[in-house]
Amino acid sequence: MAMVDEPLYPIAVLIDELKNDDIQLRLNSIRRLSTIARALGEERTRKELIPFLSENNDDDDEVLLAMAEELGGFVPFVGGVDHATVLLPPLEILSTVEETCVRDKSVDSLCRIAAQMRDQDLVDSFIPMVKRLASGEWFTARVSSCGLFHVAYPSAPEGLRTELRTIYNQLCQDDMPMVRRSAASNLGKFAATVEPSFLKTDIMSIFEDLTQDDQDSVRLLAVEGCAALGKLLEPQDCVAHILPVIVNFSQDKSWRVRYMVANQLYELCEAVGPEPTRSDLVPAYVRLLRDNEAEVRIAAAGKVTKFCRILSPELAIQHILPCVKDLSTDSSQHVRSALASVIMGMAPVLGKDATIEQLLPIFLSLLKDEFPDVRLNIISKLDQVNQVIGIDLLSQSLLPAIVELAEDRHWRVRLAIIEYIPLLASQLGVQFFDDKLGALCMQWLKDKVYSIRDAAANNVKRLAEEFGAEWAMQHIVPQVLDMINSPHYLYRMTILHAVSLLAPVLGSEITCSKLLPVVVEASKDRVPNMKFNVAKVLQCLIPIVDQSVVENTIRPCLVDLSEDPDVDVRFFATQALQSSDQVMMSS
Repeated sequence: MAMVDEPLYPIAVLIDELKNDDIQLRLNSIRRLSTIARALGEERTRKELIPFLSENNDDDDEVLLAMAEELGGFVPFVGGVDHATVLLPPLEILSTVEETCVRDKSVDSLCRIAAQMRDQDLVDSFIPMVKRLASGEWFTARVSSCGLFHVAYPSAPEGLRTELRTIYNQLCQDDMPMVRRSAASNLGKFAATVEPSFLKTDIMSIFEDLTQDDQDSVRLLAVEGCAALGKLLEPQDCVAHILPVIVNFSQDKSWRVRYMVANQLYELCEAVGPEPTRSDLVPAYVRLLRDNEAEVRIAAAGKVTKFCRILSPELAIQHILPCVKDLSTDSSQHVRSALASVIMGMAPVLGKDATIEQLLPIFLSLLKDEFPDVRLNIISKLDQVNQVIGIDLLSQSLLPAIVELAEDRHWRVRLAIIEYIPLLASQLGVQFFDDKLGALCMQWLKDKVYSIRDAAANNVKRLAEEFGAEWAMQHIVPQVLDMINSPHYLYRMTILHAVSLLAPVLGSEITCSKLLPVVVEASKDRVPNMKFNVAKVLQCLIPIVDQSVVENTIRPCLVDLSEDPDVDVRFFATQALQSSDQVMMSS
């Protein structure tokens, strides 16, 4: 009996679980749809499972979202492209629900299925569905339909194409702002499929209507359309139709629209080309940099380097630099922070002289900004300036500020400085580094914040790699090893960490003569945390030193630690001994 009932079992379980009050059970069954479809076979999936899903009007959005996602990959389970049309009814219903994310996922799935469907099926089934959604009584259906036109249009015959363009035009003039928003955001995708002859007439007239919409939420989506349409039009048409719209949008009464222009400006410049950018968009950009809304200034400031790259250095100095100076003292810390994150990139664009005269004072004022994020953003990009002005000038002008920031009260600023030190060291050279920055590197090893001490230990290792073992023996190793006598065990642990990082760089000889005795001595420390860290460090040193050193020095120390009263010390010492046994066996 069980054998006979077996094929019915999966569908019975699914129906039971889909009607269960527990949402998790309903969700699990929906996510197992592909498994159930395989068990049922293609024909029963088409005749039983899909109709059941079409009738199932679950009220939980999470279940509907999972269903919309699953159905997008269901073409192989219903018998391939020949039967793909059976998947349209349940997804059409899901495209009309109230929850936005369910509708969006349904539209995605419909697009995935349409990409696999035959042209005739698209004309017979998919396009009628798009038309039904576009004329739906409830706005949700009309919103969803806007995302399907670009899939339906290419396979439609001539007469149907005209009808689809007319319907899309009507959607762009819909009474509901949500529908117009959806039409505006999908216009670029639809325009890419329309024939060039209709692009200039039908699509541009739709676009112009959207740019004059009374809702700012529709107009700001039309800004994105500017860049998309600009790439499809000929350069002269782009200047004639798109450029005036961009210039008007940059003066729009809604700050959200101006913000969108500032955010998309670089893409808009690429759409209209270099000449119109210089003549028309520079004044528009200057207006955005001086906008009375901080959000607009933030977006515009973040694009300043990209925009300057399109211009000649003379134009950038004449028009953009005065705005940059104003922004560097802006009342909003977020504007200054956005500027600080990109301003360093202006140095290569403006060249050495302009950077020294005009940009350096701005860098210095931002390096001394009261807001830590501003200082951080400048520090992290200093290498871009080095390449332009040279290390001598950098050391004279910016280095005092860097040294000051090395002791900044915000630990993240100190951390950014530490991470920049190896790069600075390689550019300054040994002599300069020893004079100015050597002491700082040692000071950080005794910082109150663990992240700084950890970064300082890594910094010491990277400096040893940069300047070589001989330099490290003179300038780093003695000072680092002195700190092992610090009264605070956390500082002593930092030194152990530094030793484990330095050993592979300095090699076997220096490790055995200088580092190992200090580690062995530390094994007698009274703090258990120190002792188990000694065991860890000794484990790191085993592959580096000779076998005789392991036998005569490291193993006896580990054996002592493995008999320690503290359980953690014994654990790590035993682990290190096992590691040394493996090394001996392999050798």
